[in-house]
Amino acid sequence: MKKLSASSMLAFSLLVSAPLITTGTAQAHDTWILPSATILSGEKPWVTFDAAVGNDKFHFNHRPLPLNTVVITDPSGKALLPVNPFTGELRSGFDLQLTESGTYRIALVRNGVSAQWQENGKPRRWFGNAADLTANVPAQAESLKVQERTNRIETFVTKGKPTELLQVTEGLALQAQTHPNDLFSGETSAFILTLDGKPLEGATIEIVPEGSRYRNSVNEIEVKTDARGIFSVQWPAPGRYWVHAEHEGEARSNVRAADKRFAAYAATLEVLP
Repeated sequence: MKKLSASSMLAFSLLVSAPLITTGTAQAHDTWILPSATILSGEKPWVTFDAAVGNDKFHFNHRPLPLNTVVITDPSGKALLPVNPFTGELRSGFDLQLTESGTYRIALVRNGVSAQWQENGKPRRWFGNAADLTANVPAQAESLKVQERTNRIETFVTKGKPTELLQVTEGLALQAQTHPNDLFSGETSAFILTLDGKPLEGATIEIVPEGSRYRNSVNEIEVKTDARGIFSVQWPAPGRYWVHAEHEGEARSNVRAADKRFAAYAATLEVLP
């Protein structure tokens, strides 16, 4: 069985603990991608992004997020590469030049299978693609637990006028009724939460404004999706917001030995005055 590299171990720990990292506003760690701006103009503007795990939303005080699964999609759906990527002690970062008009989707996406078991009295664990499970995990392993996991952390930036977002067909994602770069304080916005591209009913959405480090209460907003997967929020003030959802259900039938599936989602949205 292959050993995990240091970077793979960090990615594994983030994925395996995804429900713990992103659950709750007071005790757990949160994950995010934070853009320097979300609405830009000019011929070829630049945006810089920070990606991190922290105790307070958008405050770098714990560790970086690995960038090996970054997915950047331009307005036409073409995949782009991050520019000047780096990983520091508390955050990762990269730049992006917006050469085309419209909306860009920037995400860290990790889908796979985690396995934990006992071997010779010692705990073992593995994370990878479902297709590689058999080759890396003993079929009759003691105390074997296999779980399917999908995790998406994302944000959106627009050059000029916002354009329609392409649908995400794997894991949890937002589908826009109100465009995520067209949000204003005092107004009500609506979104659809999807799981594998289909509306998810009854999911709890947690929405937290930035700056919780500097106030005595988190001021979270909690809403649920309706039968069509739709949820709405009236933005109480301008600023950046952390939007989070989770789902736990049965694993899909193509994942051997998996009994559960965990899906986690976190987005950074900016609300203007």
